[in-house]
Amino acid sequence: MTDTSSQKPAAASGTFAIGGDLSVDRLGFGTMQLTGPGVWGEPADRAGAIAVLRRAVELGVTLIDTADAYGPYVTDGLIREALHPYAEGVTIATKVGFTRQGPNEWIPVGRPEYLRQQTELNLRHLGVDRIDLLQLHRIDPKVPLEEQLGELKALQDEGKVRHIGLSEVSIDEVKAASAVAPIASVQNLFNISNRKSEALLEYATAEGIAFIPWFPLATGKLSGEGSPLASLAARHGVSPSQLALAWLLRRSPVMLPIPGTKSVAHLEENVAAAAIELSDDEFAELDALK
Repeated sequence: MTDTSSQKPAAASGTFAIGGDLSVDRLGFGTMQLTGPGVWGEPADRAGAIAVLRRAVELGVTLIDTADAYGPYVTDGLIREALHPYAEGVTIATKVGFTRQGPNEWIPVGRPEYLRQQTELNLRHLGVDRIDLLQLHRIDPKVPLEEQLGELKALQDEGKVRHIGLSEVSIDEVKAASAVAPIASVQNLFNISNRKSEALLEYATAEGIAFIPWFPLATGKLSGEGSPLASLAARHGVSPSQLALAWLLRRSPVMLPIPGTKSVAHLEENVAAAAIELSDDEFAELDALK
């Protein structure tokens, strides 16, 4: 058998089956940074963004995370231009439920007719007949949760959505949503220096729900000169960010980090983290950092 690990280094992160039947390599790619400043408008270097997406797939990345609100619609267009028709095994996960008024402005809208409209636009912009993973970007507090999830469930029943996920939610919200539709993933802020969603991660692990940490590379003061993270990274001959990704991958089998970048070199560095093997003592040392 030919060893493809050097050609597809993302495969070293292992696999996870989202919803029990959608297998992806655990180390994915997030597209938010491919837009203009404030997640608004086109990138300054469109050709560079296309190159990053194509290189991600070359490296074996099979989970690409986007959203209609990124740009808005900018990353969907970049993904389609770079990767369509999509290679077998490549999963494009997207999100609906935010409106954009300008750079760094995000307002949730969970009215069923809006969620349906945005899902239809995602299908068109991405050039697919079905979205493999559609996540509710935020629960709109002005609309009953049952109506928001009910519309996504209707789209699922129509064959336009394969699996449904949630973003920035509590355990109680996941339980309430699960009473309306099966929840295959949760996407919350989580990294080595911010673990406020640790209880949700434990719940997701126990329930077999994919946990997609956004902002996975925030190492903050933990990566400062002389810090334990920096010292351990130096012993491994890797960067603190690579070690933070290795910690995430070791932290739970349902963890699917999606580090983003607009640089091919940085992308390659991130994906190389999939091959870092932490000893039990090293993992415990990192896990003790706060």
